[in-house]
Amino acid sequence: MKKTITVFALLLSVSILKTQAQKKSDINFGIRAGANFSNVIKDGDKNFSTAFKPGFNAAFFLEIPVIKEFSVQPELQYAQKGYKATGTVLGSPYEYRVTTSFIEIPIVAKFKTSKQFSIVAGPQYSFLTATNTKFITSNSTLENNVKNDNDNLKKNLLGGLVGVEINTGNSVVNFRYSLDLQSNNGDGTSSTPKYKNQVLGLSIGFKF
Repeated sequence: MKKTITVFALLLSVSILKTQAQKKSDINFGIRAGANFSNVIKDGDKNFSTAFKPGFNAAFFLEIPVIKEFSVQPELQYAQKGYKATGTVLGSPYEYRVTTSFIEIPIVAKFKTSKQFSIVAGPQYSFLTATNTKFITSNSTLENNVKNDNDNLKKNLLGGLVGVEINTGNSVVNFRYSLDLQSNNGDGTSSTPKYKNQVLGLSIGFKF
């Protein structure tokens, strides 16, 4: 009887260790990078027109399976956001660009609809690290790195994302739309408009 219990305990231990090893081997670490196309949703000043501007994104991620069709993916991401505006001053055309740089922590839920295709969604928390403005005319370019010490502006923003992911082997392609759920607390002027960031992101990466 004791031998039977001992053998059963050994088999159970081996089974548990095998399951843990399998779970550990299913966890994927990955990196990705790509382009952002960002704009803002303004609050108030309807005469201040903006357009999408290009930027950059890069991230590390850890895919943790929960069940076969569902996994959780915490990430650490660098993202450029902002907007551009155009107009004329003294009869000459100009372009005004605002680039805000963020470190973000998305917590992504991944729903696998097939082996290659997944739907992703989840919250993300963004930390503002830098703001750059650029005023461009036909004759000159004026660039300024804005100090982020204005107490009226939010430095940390809660947002959300939704998108799709395509897997081909160890390669991944991400298409995402993200939106801040909080405004930047601007004063509503054309120089510091009150808005929420929105971003269309495309990135390509690898899982290891």
